[in-house]
Amino acid sequence: MGFKCGIVGLPNVGKSTLFNALTETAAAQAANFPFCTIEPNVGNVAVPDPRLDKIAAISKSAKTVPTQLAFVDIAGLVAGASKGEGLGNQFLGNIREVDAIVHVLRCFEDDDITHVAGRVDPVADAEVVETELMLSDVESLERRVPTAEKKAAQGDKEAKITASVLGQALTLLRDGKPARLTQPKDAEEARVLKQAQLLTAKPVLYVCNVAEEDAATGNAYSKAVEEKASAEDAETVVISAAIEAEIAQMDPADRPDFLAELGLEETGLARIIRAGYSLLDLITFFTAGPKEARAWTTHKGASAPNAAGEIHTDFEKGFIRAETIAYDDFVELGGEQAAKDAGRLRLEGKDYVVRDGDVMHFRFNV
Repeated sequence: MGFKCGIVGLPNVGKSTLFNALTETAAAQAANFPFCTIEPNVGNVAVPDPRLDKIAAISKSAKTVPTQLAFVDIAGLVAGASKGEGLGNQFLGNIREVDAIVHVLRCFEDDDITHVAGRVDPVADAEVVETELMLSDVESLERRVPTAEKKAAQGDKEAKITASVLGQALTLLRDGKPARLTQPKDAEEARVLKQAQLLTAKPVLYVCNVAEEDAATGNAYSKAVEEKASAEDAETVVISAAIEAEIAQMDPADRPDFLAELGLEETGLARIIRAGYSLLDLITFFTAGPKEARAWTTHKGASAPNAAGEIHTDFEKGFIRAETIAYDDFVELGGEQAAKDAGRLRLEGKDYVVRDGDVMHFRFNV
């Protein structure tokens, strides 16, 4: 599994339409009224990667297995959600379980689609949802920080770290800024912040849902969102959920021509995945053989044993070494044996940091 993204936003911004298109299913009902999505729908999407197809062809693999990305379609939030308005804290709990937030914003005019606030203003919409997440985090931290400070005053070292990190986050939140702007000074502080599971500490990708004619260039609404994102360590992707829905129903062979006619080089799904990978510092490594070629996801900076653990925990526990070939070498030389003959297959140990595109074979003993 690559990572899990929660699709959030106000009602009627195109969340469920996007979810249906991305997962190529009709699992989430898309209707013109608030709260049509009551339970969070989850869809797993194959991550497109042309490198996997090349590796499979060279290895004469019987099948290819891409890595997967999970999208969770979370019902629309409204002002007051942190106090139980709409469907309330149920949704905030759903958000807490995801790795990143895909925040869909309405950046199109359409009199036939009701806006919950009666106007189109994506920046204001973003602030409504962000405020609810902030209020939830503030409520949580106002209980936890004083407790940590008391323990810290008694000499508890772990509590001192907790009080410092969560205290910084609470200060930011009270100033109207998300907790993701907290700057841990070391790995220990980063661990404490992550374990706190603050809603506003999660990476955010703003998805500007525009009309079809604006899909290639964006519009004034999406530009305003981009400015907001750049100020708060978030990223932005411009898509048209309507176009994505059309593409999802097409024969894959017809999609490139359709995209070209619209001035697009790739689908919104591909752009969301690339932005998500960047947001979460993820990389892809591969395994290949006659039976299958498979793509795997791990975090940038992961060691060889960490990567092995993505395949199976026994691989990490009993790690001996990793036979590693850079993707470019694998393709240029024509596979594992040729790379080995040319001296491009490397034996890497426990300290090796995996690189994006590595083709790996793990040796382990349990």
